[in-house]
Amino acid sequence: MTMRQMNITRRGALGAAAASLAAPAAQAQAPYPAGQSVALVVTYAPGGASDVIGRIVTDGLQARLGGSFIMDHKPGASTSIGARYVARARPDGLTLLLGTISTFTLTPLALRNPGYDPITDFTHITQVCDSLYLLVANPRWNSLEELLAAARARPQSISYATWGVGTTAHMAMLDLCNRAGIEMLHVPYAGSPPAMTDTIAGRTDCMFALLGACKGHIEAGRLRPLAVPTAARTEQLPNVPTFIEKGFPGFISTTWYSVEAPPRTPAPIIERIRGALAEHFADPAVRAFMATQGMAPPEIGEAPLVERIRRELATNRELMAKAGMEPT
Repeated sequence: MTMRQMNITRRGALGAAAASLAAPAAQAQAPYPAGQSVALVVTYAPGGASDVIGRIVTDGLQARLGGSFIMDHKPGASTSIGARYVARARPDGLTLLLGTISTFTLTPLALRNPGYDPITDFTHITQVCDSLYLLVANPRWNSLEELLAAARARPQSISYATWGVGTTAHMAMLDLCNRAGIEMLHVPYAGSPPAMTDTIAGRTDCMFALLGACKGHIEAGRLRPLAVPTAARTEQLPNVPTFIEKGFPGFISTTWYSVEAPPRTPAPIIERIRGALAEHFADPAVRAFMATQGMAPPEIGEAPLVERIRRELATNRELMAKAGMEPT
């Protein structure tokens, strides 16, 4: 072999090696979702506040990443059915989870075997929002005082609906009953829409509900707002008192949502999703719409989300112990 032939062969080998080394980088920069359909698993039945939040997420991702982002409802078992599904899905970025405070800080404590670990079985992308919820009742109840007086006079005769055992609605009512020294009958549902339907119809008396889900019913007079668990009255419902005003100091609570992926989802995909959501939630029009629904924009990133999950797991474990609540 001549010297010229050796140089050509050497250059070819080096070129092949360089192409091989560059392949992962090129793959990492590949379009996502490259025209494919991505399912955002929602752990509640259609028609509730999760649909509003899910639509904000899917619309934002689709506008900024292309492809098709759809909501896939998998309700039941206090959100664990949908969570387990995503935890075991292929880590290809085509299956995501609309996570909730219940999924990550309550259900793992309320169920003896939820089927997933809230920290290690997911790739935590980012928080989506903090969302206002409040106590609403069938319109036959005129005030919080009237409802609690009836519950105090007739233990277990006044019922409250929730969207599942161990959810934020359940824990908030347990906290209220404990503070008020009353006993009420818990009626759990697979999601907030059927719970709200029965409260409107009078089959249950009251429930904690997200503002985004019940605002229209309040405006139409089908539900009566009794109190909000916030430090001050809210801009959306300025005439509704806080629980603090009604004699329950320190009764402050919000619920939150997040976007999650299966474990071992490639980092480039996670960063594309996180970056798209950061852009979306920085949009003034999106923030204005969220405000009308009682939603506060999130702190973007994995670290604040994981820290929040760990902190609230500890807090809720203590609250459940005080309420005498055992895993089922």
